[in-house]
Amino acid sequence: MVGRGALDDRGLDLIFREARTQNSWRPDPIPEDLLRRIYDLAKFGPTAANSTPARFVFVVSKEGKDKLGPCLSAGNYEKTMAAPATVIVAYDTRFYEHLPELFPHNPDARSWFEGNEPHILETALRNSSLQGAYFMIAARSLGVDCGPMSGFDQAKLNAAFFPDGRYRANFMCNLAYGDDQKIFPRNPRLSFERACQVV
Repeated sequence: MVGRGALDDRGLDLIFREARTQNSWRPDPIPEDLLRRIYDLAKFGPTAANSTPARFVFVVSKEGKDKLGPCLSAGNYEKTMAAPATVIVAYDTRFYEHLPELFPHNPDARSWFEGNEPHILETALRNSSLQGAYFMIAARSLGVDCGPMSGFDQAKLNAAFFPDGRYRANFMCNLAYGDDQKIFPRNPRLSFERACQVV
């Protein structure tokens, strides 16, 4: 059976093996055009019923950072204030309203979610997490380093950026070109034998 091909080792190194969670940054800005290119790759990642519940808020301005700062844990404050861009990966609690457009071959798809809040929130959280991971892989593939984090006050962040309550924050990720002089040693990972089963 012939597959679709595969990335070479250079591509795999860029996205996975040599990519690192960055905490220190070079001051070079991340232009809006590059943020758009990252999203335009990440949007093709699969989600349940093509629901695509993730919403991305790019915090790049001083005003945006000033609003973000009070929401951060102490350990994440300095590196986030220094990052040229921080993306809030949120989810839309009414994502199902877009299903007639996004999942057009099944006109009943909206009814799977409407009025069922536990199912809405479970689907939104799971699939926006997937989309956030796709976003980081897309960023790395375009040469942008990532520093994902969950150390923030979710209630404060939601109040500051999503006061109407429709969107809710999932996690955040700093985006920049990393300062490799200040990188931490890579932490261990579990082996296949310890983390996986073939049944």
